[in-house]
Amino acid sequence: MSHNIAILGASGYTGAELVRLIATHPSFRIAALSGDRKAGQPMAEVYPHLRHMDLPDLSKIEDIDFSGIDLAFCALPHATSQAVISELPRDLKVVDLSADFRLRDPEAYATWYGQAHAATDLQKEAVYGLTEFYRDEIRGARLVAGTGCNAATGQFALRPLIAAGVIDLDDIIMDLKAAASGAGRSLKEHLLFSELFENVKGYSMGGKHRHLGEFDQEFSKIAGRPVRVQFTPHLIPATRGILLTSYVKGDPAAVHAALAEAYRDEVFIQVLPMGEVPQMKDVRASNFCHIGVVGDRLAGRATVVAVIDNLTKGSSGQAIQNANLMLGEDETAGLMAAPVYP
Repeated sequence: MSHNIAILGASGYTGAELVRLIATHPSFRIAALSGDRKAGQPMAEVYPHLRHMDLPDLSKIEDIDFSGIDLAFCALPHATSQAVISELPRDLKVVDLSADFRLRDPEAYATWYGQAHAATDLQKEAVYGLTEFYRDEIRGARLVAGTGCNAATGQFALRPLIAAGVIDLDDIIMDLKAAASGAGRSLKEHLLFSELFENVKGYSMGGKHRHLGEFDQEFSKIAGRPVRVQFTPHLIPATRGILLTSYVKGDPAAVHAALAEAYRDEVFIQVLPMGEVPQMKDVRASNFCHIGVVGDRLAGRATVVAVIDNLTKGSSGQAIQNANLMLGEDETAGLMAAPVYP
């Protein structure tokens, strides 16, 4: 069965990634693309790597006829999706890639994003889109909120460990390296080549990164009590990818066993043999997550390393994975391409 798809915000990185992935999807047909600042332009002018595809021109959202659309991906900036989704038909299925509906508590949203939520009725309706852990809820959802890419990486590494009770919940340190595409396509001084190349720098340090709101929400829900992690992200001179190194207190063998058991039947999450660690290139441009565990010279401590591609498994690939469930398709449809290497 074919499904008509709209991508709102198709001129951004995650929008273009959705188009690239849907190119090989057996059941999705792109019927509408929006990009307000580039409305009227062919997608091939904005992203020449997509010129082989037969795509509609970019348009303004208000000019799209949603009557024949089965699902819309909303790849708009944070704080924009709330207003846009509020105006969409209420029977339209939506996967939102922004941060607008990730946090269930309106007060938590206001704390982390500095403004009141403008669509609290939709916020209550939204299902958190970490597919491997909310699969049943996503199947029946109308609105799914995609996770933050950093938040997804951290949860893949730590959720099974918290659930299994094999680590100290008060001693979790997360050190993350993120590529530049996670900051989007708009012009930013700190992303200029001369600023970024041959450089690594921390950002949103000291507990200020917004994805901590997702860690607080999800880890505390699993544990049944507040869990607060120490989290430091770094920007690295790479285009795409995330590598997270988590330092935990727990028996390394038990940590590895808990991860291996949790992901035994998961197609997209691969737990490496004990002592092996992944690198970002292992998953580049794919919907896969690789996780490795190494014991420390200090007894009772383990290091957990997780890698994903921020644009694919961390955003657009995850969005398609969720859309597949929402539309009754095979969860892996359009997502089984191997990583690009080197």
